[in-house]
Amino acid sequence: MVQVAVAQFAPGVNKDENLAAIGKLAGEAAGRGAKVVVFPEFAMFTAPKLDERFADSAEPLDGPFAGGLKDVARRHGVHVVAGVNERLDEPGRISNTLVAAGPAGDFVAEYRKIHLYDAFGYRESAIVRPGEIGNPETFTVEGVTFGMQTCYDVRFPEVTRRIVDAGADVLALPAAWVPGPLKEDHWRTLARARAIENTIYVAAAGQCAPTGAGNSMLVDPMGVVTAGLGESPGVVAGEVSPERVAAVREKNPALRLRRFTVAKAE
Repeated sequence: MVQVAVAQFAPGVNKDENLAAIGKLAGEAAGRGAKVVVFPEFAMFTAPKLDERFADSAEPLDGPFAGGLKDVARRHGVHVVAGVNERLDEPGRISNTLVAAGPAGDFVAEYRKIHLYDAFGYRESAIVRPGEIGNPETFTVEGVTFGMQTCYDVRFPEVTRRIVDAGADVLALPAAWVPGPLKEDHWRTLARARAIENTIYVAAAGQCAPTGAGNSMLVDPMGVVTAGLGESPGVVAGEVSPERVAAVREKNPALRLRRFTVAKAE
């Protein structure tokens, strides 16, 4: 059994302030016994509009912000999952990247967003280069295996299914879910659906107002929201149990009974 926390805040354009907020929330989560803390997408830097400022803010994964995340994980003895603006060799473009920093002060897994948010009036692909499709990276904490995906990816169920096929018990889902008509309902519905259809936990951490819709939550394999937040900054934690996953899969063996596999679109 592992205590997992979701932490939400509203990242701004000051990377030092964002890192300080992450450190504070990670400390609070660790104080509640959390071993894994999931932070939002673009936790490193967020401007009110997706423009060249995101590219200007980007750093390599051996840069100071990433180093700061490693320090936070080491200092509090936790795994930290957070979204960073990763510098590329392509001018004006970044990778929307998730990193998982372990308590030893290293990165134990990385994920680059595959499905970009070219929807609801936004065009993420103008700044962000989609990640290459490879084998999902996972990391394990006290016998519980975690996988990662980002925000808009949750609208594509095959992304989560591949992560489950890689052995994940828990999906870490950082997001910067943009508020709007029915958007909060979509967020809650999709997070619960991914948990139910895959019989896994979903640790969904979103940015909160004014940039995001908040509503961060921990969902169990039956789709029950066991811990959640509203619209304000904060952290909440809940238990993740492999025994609960096994019991749900015995009751609902959907993964075993399926007759289709996921293949990459050409």
